[in-house]
Amino acid sequence: MSGFKYALLQQDSDSQARRGRIYTQRGEIDTPAFMPVGTLGTVKGVLPEALKEIGAQIILANTYHLYLRPGHKLIQQLGGLHKFMHWDRPILTDSGGFQVFSLGELRKITEEGAAFQSHIDGSKHLLTPELSVEIQLALGSDIVMVFDECIPHPAERSYVVDSTNRSTRWAQRCRDVLPKGSQSALFGIVQGGMELDLRKQSAEQLQEIGFEGYALGGLSVGEETSLMYDMMEYSLPLLPTDRPRYVMGVGTPENLLEGVARGCDMFDCVMPTRNARNGVLFTSFGKVSIKQAQYRDDERPLDPDCQCYVCRNYSRAYLRHLYTSKEILASVLNTHHNLYYYQQLMAEIRQALENGKFTEFCRDFYKKREVLTS
Repeated sequence: MSGFKYALLQQDSDSQARRGRIYTQRGEIDTPAFMPVGTLGTVKGVLPEALKEIGAQIILANTYHLYLRPGHKLIQQLGGLHKFMHWDRPILTDSGGFQVFSLGELRKITEEGAAFQSHIDGSKHLLTPELSVEIQLALGSDIVMVFDECIPHPAERSYVVDSTNRSTRWAQRCRDVLPKGSQSALFGIVQGGMELDLRKQSAEQLQEIGFEGYALGGLSVGEETSLMYDMMEYSLPLLPTDRPRYVMGVGTPENLLEGVARGCDMFDCVMPTRNARNGVLFTSFGKVSIKQAQYRDDERPLDPDCQCYVCRNYSRAYLRHLYTSKEILASVLNTHHNLYYYQQLMAEIRQALENGKFTEFCRDFYKKREVLTS
């Protein structure tokens, strides 16, 4: 495809961490990067202008949800998702595989694709690799993800073998239907459950097909954090050094730092936005549950080290008041802060890598959190 390129700018000498840059038709993405999740064509509670202000260079939108409502053909008719949602920077669309996985009994997987019932109205649908790519192209996605099956944990090895092999065949079908010369990049997704040999097999077979970038799927699905890190540590080095590496659906600030150390370039997760709406805020010293009574008359900013709009203008007492009063502004301000924190964390990681100080950054990151827990 044209218009998409990844440049490796720096490789850390003490870890697998790397600093890079992705070039797309709609702008550059500095990596390591965190993508705010805009499931329904909106990052909940945040204006697109505010997303730019806090440093987001790319967002994620959801194939499954936009297919069901309002429909990819309508969005295409109205000029594509970028115009529809007033966002002129890159958009990555997931394939719908994880959402179908989360439907549980409402879906059935076959070689053809995933048959499922809509969570909205119970209507029946069949999402195939070909339809997934068609939807993503209709949306105008800059980075299209192959359609795959997200494997639950724990799972029987025989199931993992069958599912991983099927996902590889689906990936080939996605590659086959992406038009030659498309402006959209196509990323393969490594599956294999928690089986190292199947992870290796999946990574190798996807590289034989050939993709513009590679992702690790099937993580953060209930496994222990240490196991997730083991999977990253083993799988990420199996992927090409000249392509972006993306760990899907991860995670906490600690997960991001550990993922970067193991060689990941891209992350996405609903954690900063969902936690914000539930009154849980991320800071340089750890998580804060703003509903707690101790903040009722606390006039300090949420995080004295944070320069976001919220921390520059509001007290912890006010944020608690908004949340306990169920004011809409609580979600708006909390989400703004959490996303700013995530973007600032990634910017600081990139700066540390540029300066050759990533190890020191990691040490300081955890040291600040010890103060809160000690």
